[in-house]
Amino acid sequence: MKATIGLIGLAVMGENLVLNLESKGFSVAVYNRSTEKVDAFVNGRAKGKQIVGTHSLKELVDTLQSPRKVMMMVKAGSAVDDTIEALLPLLDKGDIIIDGGNSNYEDSERRVAYVESKGLLYIGTGVSGGEEGALKGPSIMPGGSEAAWEQVKPLLQGISAHVDGVPCCDWIGKGGAGHFVKMVHNGIEYGDMQLIGEVYDLMRRLAGLGNEEMHQVFAQWNEGDLDSYLIEITKDILAYKEEDGSYLLDNILDTAGQKGTGKWTGISALHAGVPLTLIVESVFARSVSSQKQERVEASKVFPPQTIKPLADPKAFVQALGSALYVAKIISYAQGFSLIKTVGESNGWDLNLASIALLWRGGCIIRSAFLDKISQAFLANGELKNLILDPYFAKILQTNHQSLREVVAQAALNGIPTPSLSAALSWFDSYRTENLPANLLQAQRDYFGAHTYERVDRNRGEFFHTNWTGRGGDTASTTYSI
Repeated sequence: MKATIGLIGLAVMGENLVLNLESKGFSVAVYNRSTEKVDAFVNGRAKGKQIVGTHSLKELVDTLQSPRKVMMMVKAGSAVDDTIEALLPLLDKGDIIIDGGNSNYEDSERRVAYVESKGLLYIGTGVSGGEEGALKGPSIMPGGSEAAWEQVKPLLQGISAHVDGVPCCDWIGKGGAGHFVKMVHNGIEYGDMQLIGEVYDLMRRLAGLGNEEMHQVFAQWNEGDLDSYLIEITKDILAYKEEDGSYLLDNILDTAGQKGTGKWTGISALHAGVPLTLIVESVFARSVSSQKQERVEASKVFPPQTIKPLADPKAFVQALGSALYVAKIISYAQGFSLIKTVGESNGWDLNLASIALLWRGGCIIRSAFLDKISQAFLANGELKNLILDPYFAKILQTNHQSLREVVAQAALNGIPTPSLSAALSWFDSYRTENLPANLLQAQRDYFGAHTYERVDRNRGEFFHTNWTGRGGDTASTTYSI
């Protein structure tokens, strides 16, 4: 009997996805470039299961039922292209290649067109949830060749997380849409993690809370509006002790790594002209954290300020919770704005309400308020920005002062809050009718004849002034992104 699907790449995610597939009744053939990994897996975790080990791509392909479905779980970049090239001669028309890694969506866009030109089908799908999600049920975001969807739908929805009986997996759109949505998911994840880190820092340095007290605060928050996977694991991390009784968190070096998806999200936003300020600051915060030795030296030149005692630490911790919730909403508002803008420019016809539901279970950013986000886009398909939805607008109206107070206290005490501050700056900019961009545009016209619009004329009419009397009346181009 031939296998239902083949999987290439037996690293952490690959192994666990295979076990997940097998547990749902699908037989799986596996291959890894280092074939000793295949043997170790088949004789170890996969022993006695409907999992077949193969030692070559040809053997893998020959083991599969037609139309063949081959899923790659390999490192993003050239490894994906190399694997595709190796597979193409072995596959037949109508067979399906699935990339389940963290590929750049522009690469997926190119690969879909290329593989389809060879008579095959291609799916680029985001898979979120880490090791545990891959094993027990991740959030899955497939896109690419739509003709392949019905054939892989039972597989992908079968292994995905389910919330209220609904799979956290649905068709995203053509081309690179699936990997694009996964990329923005990861960008939002960067923002969520940085916001929580900044709140943790303020809680210990300004409010003077110890690890156990912070553990209790996060446990309380996880029972309310901030209920989410990241708040839950932060609660657990704060309480975790080593054998000598010390808190493990206190012994971890303050340098953060990154794999690139946050950076890609920021670059995409810059190209699209979408102000993704909070998420971009969270990426740069990781970059600053990696400059550990420079920071140590700078701290000697610019010693930390003396912390001013808070009049009411308990009230400040309460304000931190409200500030975190407001900033979280702003982060998601920016992320969904990017999804909307890029989706429209690529003709992907993305369903924002459906995307929010995909993230309710299995993935790293799963949280209670994703239902509210879905409802907002269902109620108003033309919603320009999430914070304009009545539900979220009321939360910001009620709580933005808490964010303001938190950022002010941090600034006065010299404690960095790049993402919290970015949230506040974006909110104040977005709600301001008249920004000082009129001066900026006058400067551009002064030195570059880039023209400007006038408040007393119709939008779309552009003017140039000979500011010095020496520049002439010839204008340059109008401004565009």
